[in-house]
Amino acid sequence: MFKRGNIHLAKLYPSKGHEVGKSRPVLILQTDLLNEIDHTTVIILPLTTSLVKNAYPLRYDIQARDNLHKDSQILCDQIRSIDINRIDTPILTSLTQKELLEIEQRVGIILDFS
Repeated sequence: MFKRGNIHLAKLYPSKGHEVGKSRPVLILQTDLLNEIDHTTVIILPLTTSLVKNAYPLRYDIQARDNLHKDSQILCDQIRSIDINRIDTPILTSLTQKELLEIEQRVGIILDFS
């Protein structure tokens, strides 16, 4: 089972066009209501270590911590649903409530959920 706000490694290949690929950390964005019933897909945001300055609201900075070994950015405009079998189970790290709220605000801006 996955938990909203946790970051895991996921296999995002094959990818097409400008989609993010490779094995990389992803943030579990999906509600725990679905996570707790073992839903077969999960909504995620991928992370990158290719840092870009002044990328608000497209990216959110996260410092290396726990088992996330490099400073990264969460790609708030790359929201997608993937099969749960693409995700490795060990948790790399977890976000705080404050961090999750800031990411929700960015995703809301991108999706025009104002």
